[in-house]
This record gives sequence, C-alpha cells and structure tokens, in this order.
Amino acid sequence: MNGVIIIDKPQGFTSFDVIAVVRRLTGQRKTGHTGTLDPNATGVLPVLLGSATKAQDLIVDHDKEYDAAFRLGVTTDTLDIWGQVKTACESHAASQDVEAALEPLRGEIAQIPPMYSAVQQNGQRLYDLARKGIEVAREPRRVTVYELTLTSFDAEGQTGTLHIRCSKGTYVRTLIDDMGRSLGCGAVMTALRRTYACGYTLADCVTLDELKARCEAGTAGEIIRPTESLFADYEALTVSEAQAKRFRNGAALDIARTAWRKKDVENRTLVRVKDPSGMFLGLGITADGAVKVYKLFQQ
Repeated sequence: MNGVIIIDKPQGFTSFDVIAVVRRLTGQRKTGHTGTLDPNATGVLPVLLGSATKAQDLIVDHDKEYDAAFRLGVTTDTLDIWGQVKTACESHAASQDVEAALEPLRGEIAQIPPMYSAVQQNGQRLYDLARKGIEVAREPRRVTVYELTLTSFDAEGQTGTLHIRCSKGTYVRTLIDDMGRSLGCGAVMTALRRTYACGYTLADCVTLDELKARCEAGTAGEIIRPTESLFADYEALTVSEAQAKRFRNGAALDIARTAWRKKDVENRTLVRVKDPSGMFLGLGITADGAVKVYKLFQQ
C-alpha cells in the first residue's frame, strides 16, 4: 500500500501508537506520520504508507487548525489539565476580559516552548528533563497565529473554547497559559482537537475501528489518499513520455521544452511533475531554466 490514510486520533493514544495499529491492520511495515499529536489530543493525523513515507520531511511547514477548551483559575506543570497542579485560585473573568487577553496573542508572536514538549535542547528532549524535575531556559520561537477566536465562554464555570489557526511549531497549551497569565488567574487547556492538517480535515478522517472494519472487508484501499494529495498546494506540470522517463532517471528537464515554455517561473519553486497519463512522478524544483528532481515517488 502506498499513500495516505487520515486517522481521527483517539484520546489516550500517542501518534506512534496509531502508527503501530495502522501497521498491524494494513500489513504495511513502512509507515510514518506528518506531525505529532499529544496523547490526550484527538483529531487529524495523516499516516503515510509505503513510498509516501518519503514525503515525511517535506511537509513540516503546513499550517494547522485546532479546537481547544480551557479553564481559568488553575495552572499545572504541563500547562494542561492532566498535569500536576501548581496554583489554584478563584477567577471572575468576563468574556470581554478573555477577548482582551487574546488580542496580543494574534499575529506573529514570540512563544516559549513548554518544558513538556518534544523540543530538543543540547541533545535532550525537554519532556525528558521535565520528568526529572529539571527546568531549563528556552529560547523564544517565532510563530504565527492567523486566527484565535473565543468560540464560547461560561462565566459561571470560568471555562471556554477557542478556535485556532496557526503556523507549525505553535503550542496551543502555551497560548492558553499566556492568556491566563494576562488575566492574572492562570489557565489550563482541558481538551485539544486538531481539525485541519496537511490539507486534510476531520471530514477526511476515519477512526481506527473503521479502518479495522475496512481491512477485514478488504476495502481499505478505498480510503487511501494518493501521495500527491500531500502536495495539492503546488502547481502541476505534465510532461511528455520521454521527459517523464528522463525525470524518473534523475535528469533535469528544460522548461523551454515543456508546457511551461512561455511561463515566467521563479527559481526554487516546487512543482508536481506528472506523466501524460496523469501519474504523479514526484516533486521537481525550478532552477536556471530547468526543473530538477527534488524527490521521486514513482520509479
């Protein structure tokens, strides 16, 4: 099997747990995923099968969307409800207070990664240090929060929900923690659901139970997305059969001899290269009037 299965990751599973289940159900040993979700998070997790795993290092820059829930008046060591409580206090925020606290967290911001994260520092994962009770200084990272919407707020319970659209590397837990700091009462994330990643939405997902049923019925192939779907944002260039053969063999293609001969193409542009039948051959990159092989997916 080659392609992508979009799994709705269940709560309590690590991303690697999901891969192990998919590997067992499909019999495909070569598997990978496109971005880790915390064990308590749910939602969109694209799982790569076979030759699609070669895309794993090419799709880390995609924006993502999340629905998150929070509670005011509590802080924990993990910045979510599953950690050890550090502080607790009464909170009396109104929705307009929360809105005001969210405003500086929109746009391009500097964010300090949480200690309980997979970020590496001096060769060690931060969460490994955190589990030993060690906290180290972390350098702020630039991330972009394109959308941060307060979708609901219960003033009596001091709980609410957010919708977030953000760049890679953004920690929703940290956004909520920063919001709580601004309000002066603290806040923790109580739920996280990824609704969009790598161009896929929850509507594209199947559960592990649904995948199991399809594998038993022999219909799993019907839900495998083509590898090309990972690169839908890139423009496609269809080449001749002879050019397709050259590209498969690793040779660059002269743009002047392709359908793009009259097109103004910038250097360092990634492009989907397809043969006359529409088969996706791989990614090319433009340079000095040619399309060079960037990554092959069909040999």
